[in-house]
Amino acid sequence: MKKRTYRIGQIVPSSNTTMETEIPAMLLKRQETQPEKFTFHSSRMRMKHVTKEELQKMDCDSGRCALELSDARVDVMGYACLVAIMSMGNSYHRVSEKNLHALTVENGYPTPIVSSAGALVQGLKAMGAKKVSILTPYMKPLTQLVVDYIENEGITVHDSHSLEISDNLEVGAQDSLAPSKLYKNLDTTGVDCVVLSACVQMPSLESVQIVEDELGIPVITAAVATTYRMLKELNLDTKIPGFGELLSGKY
Repeated sequence: MKKRTYRIGQIVPSSNTTMETEIPAMLLKRQETQPEKFTFHSSRMRMKHVTKEELQKMDCDSGRCALELSDARVDVMGYACLVAIMSMGNSYHRVSEKNLHALTVENGYPTPIVSSAGALVQGLKAMGAKKVSILTPYMKPLTQLVVDYIENEGITVHDSHSLEISDNLEVGAQDSLAPSKLYKNLDTTGVDCVVLSACVQMPSLESVQIVEDELGIPVITAAVATTYRMLKELNLDTKIPGFGELLSGKY
């Protein structure tokens, strides 16, 4: 029997160099043990610096991207910028996902929409996390917006650490193993989970399992959560070994 191939669409900031590597890395790893195949398709929104003003301007372009990906009839669509959604105000992922889905309906090919912001919250809730510590590349005011957003969803942020990098290309140039050391700047006492990268541009995939094994508690990233939500929307098994508790297949 021919294996089903799913088209994965991503709405990506123009300066993002990570989501088109980390999402495929996880799903291609899944192909080694599961029958489904995946292809990857992107549309880009202009953004160079991670500031509230640029993020809000960029978000206005997300509808065009959704329509372009809808023309390709992708099976699921991910909005790959967590802080853009969270900087628009509490609960905005629900508004964005609804609006972008409506555009795909109007275009004649209704498509599930996953935002990395919503996926992070949903992933934490799926694991029952009540208290977390988070690592971000953002300037401190943007990190505070992320903290406020997560706490508005009923999850306590025990501690946060900001790398304070505003240039998005510089964020993407960070070493994927760096978070395996940087997490030690966080107070993880009593937390249920560590958000090792609350940013889909900051590379972290190689660090997830390392830190989870060291801490003995679940570790998640925005990219891992987005992959999890995409698989859930496609009604596929979520087990991808080596990328932390959320992708263990238990949820």
